[in-house]
Amino acid sequence: MSKISVCGLVNMETSASVDSFPLEYRPIDYRFFGVSSNPGGVGYNLALAFGTLSDEVKLFSFCGDDASGRLIKAELEGHGIDTSNILTENKSTAQSVVLYDKEGRRSIICDLTDNQDLHYPEDKFRKSADNSDIICLCNINFSESLFESAKATGALIASDVHCLSDINDGYNARFMSVAHILFLSNESILGKEVEFSKEIMEKYQNKIIVVGMGEKGALLRTSLDDVKVIPAVYTRPVVNTVGAGDSLFAAFLHFYAKTQDAERSLRYATYFASYKIGENGASKGFLCEEELMKIIEKAGAL
Repeated sequence: MSKISVCGLVNMETSASVDSFPLEYRPIDYRFFGVSSNPGGVGYNLALAFGTLSDEVKLFSFCGDDASGRLIKAELEGHGIDTSNILTENKSTAQSVVLYDKEGRRSIICDLTDNQDLHYPEDKFRKSADNSDIICLCNINFSESLFESAKATGALIASDVHCLSDINDGYNARFMSVAHILFLSNESILGKEVEFSKEIMEKYQNKIIVVGMGEKGALLRTSLDDVKVIPAVYTRPVVNTVGAGDSLFAAFLHFYAKTQDAERSLRYATYFASYKIGENGASKGFLCEEELMKIIEKAGAL
């Protein structure tokens, strides 16, 4: 069991199915079991994934003192995740709306409320995160105040900067500069993944970079000269791709903490993410390690 700390967003997420993108205007569109609301957010998704994989997880975040905040905490506690490090300082809990089509493509509207104006207290973080194996600092403003405390623990620091198009991006450069393990999406760098990841590693000296490439798999870079593509796998039909990157990130870190083998960890993570997107909702569809290993063994990929 690895000890993993996560600092990231929690929010309420409403998912709604649509016929296709771009959307055709309609005054009203009736759906039958096509709309659902559940807790979500990158911090929530990662914590739940780590917990399902049997890691000891601590989640540092903010929510509002409202019905949504209380529901998020209740759901986490129901999954055995401690909520004492989720502070109720938001004016209201963050919300997101995810539209997804029959191909699994999605469009997300995220209302962060006042999260970007908050700073997580370093002393509270230090007391709980000091013995972590890995610390995930998600790219939200309130993670920045924890950079020095995270470094002082000696733990591996991981971050996911999601959709990136510029290695000098002023917002995300902060997170790239502290991350030993860095994840990002290829959505804004299609066809440039190899060159782009090398430029990032040259500038920020990351230990490992993973670029999620959807149905094409994921690129793994472990040095300036060592890069390979891990192909995508199929485990069940795709329903909604929201949360695919979070699940890939979480599973990779789970296995890397155990094995220190980046390639094997990413191969296993592709199965975890593939299975996850067969269910609707960013925090739904996670497998425990035993279930995951049965799927991987059946595929002959051990």
